Amino acid sequence: MEHTPPPFFVRGPAPLVRLAFFASLSLTLLVLDARFKYAEGIREVLALAAYPIQQAARLPVVLVEGVSGYFAGQSRLQAENEALRARLLAATLDAQRYAAAAAEAASLRRLIDAAERLESKSIAAEVLYAGRDPYARKVIVDRGTQHGVQQGSVVVDETGVVGQLTRAHAFVSEVTLVSDKGQAVPVQVLRNGLRAIAFGGGTSGQLELRYMSGNADVENGDLLVTSGIDGTYPPGLPVASVVRVERDASYTFARVLAQPIAGVERGRYALVLSAPARLPDYPPEADERKGARAKRARKVPADGR
Repeated sequence: MEHTPPPFFVRGPAPLVRLAFFASLSLTLLVLDARFKYAEGIREVLALAAYPIQQAARLPVVLVEGVSGYFAGQSRLQAENEALRARLLAATLDAQRYAAAAAEAASLRRLIDAAERLESKSIAAEVLYAGRDPYARKVIVDRGTQHGVQQGSVVVDETGVVGQLTRAHAFVSEVTLVSDKGQAVPVQVLRNGLRAIAFGGGTSGQLELRYMSGNADVENGDLLVTSGIDGTYPPGLPVASVVRVERDASYTFARVLAQPIAGVERGRYALVLSAPARLPDYPPEADERKGARAKRARKVPADGR
């Protein structure tokens, strides 16, 4: 039986010879590739064959990068959305403040124009808040006796009569609006000069011309202005516009409703007019009666007949 050594122990060329051979082969291939480009085709074939292996090797890295990029992008988008939402809210608030400031400036300009048109002196006032009584139509303004206003002064805005200053304190005052139930304003129809008294309607916010005869010349749309006969309200100030006239033959008086022209429920600024010139006093009734009795006594004969 013949014994041969296993393949593992089969001896070939020496390792040094192998190293020299492969080193020479490598140098030869490098020189040929550098000078004559012989290995370009082989390199392309090997690169094409190795491409699927490279992609498979890169797949876990690509998946990890994609997942981490997705979560990072979500966090970044959420942060950007929150920042944009905050900026939008701030811009909205600024826009609202700008709109409010523009409306306030326009109201002040109209108020200044109204003050220039008025003959009497006026003091600008700002409405602070409404009265505590929900059934009364009153507001509090930031002007008082220390600013020169007086109780009983008329309060107007750029469109017409707002009310009357019924209580004056040192630094604030109470204004009773024309729509209050306890307020009455002498008015006249601008179209024909018909005089009347406009009473506040309370919660309805309207005015009522009471004690108007059924055939009074009043129509819808008539403008009511102050008549000035009471010595408190200057004549010619717009008060209200007639919105409804109800006539019934079974009643002596007509029912006339009017809508205030001034911003009695929405205005923020107003003008407090100075007190008008005092009208002459009424003639004393006692002296008139005494004079009448004396005249009648002189006419009676001495014998009493």
